[in-house]
Amino acid sequence: MKRYLLIIIIIFGISSIVLSNQQSVIDRSVFKNPQRSSALFNHDDHNEKAELEDCAICHHVYEDKKLVEGESSEDDSCSSCHTLKRTEKNIISIRTAFHKRCKRCHFKVSKGPVLCGECHIK
Repeated sequence: MKRYLLIIIIIFGISSIVLSNQQSVIDRSVFKNPQRSSALFNHDDHNEKAELEDCAICHHVYEDKKLVEGESSEDDSCSSCHTLKRTEKNIISIRTAFHKRCKRCHFKVSKGPVLCGECHIK
């Protein structure tokens, strides 16, 4: 009996390690005094479940405030364009960009987290 319990504990421990490695944390280093924990996000799992193949849906490119079709910013961080505060060049702050991009899509498909604690897990 003890041996089976030990095996179950080992399997559970290994599973927890593997699953935790798949979860990514959104980089929040741009925020000086973050109010919440980083949002948890598994990029590949999300795109597979949402059946997303076009990276530009999230990783968009704008020039002169117009969307550049077919262009993707997937190799850049969000903060390379979006800053803490709105600017004349980019009127959407990074916080607003994250929240609007994610929540708008989640509401549209009636799936995915939309409340603070659903992404920002302590």
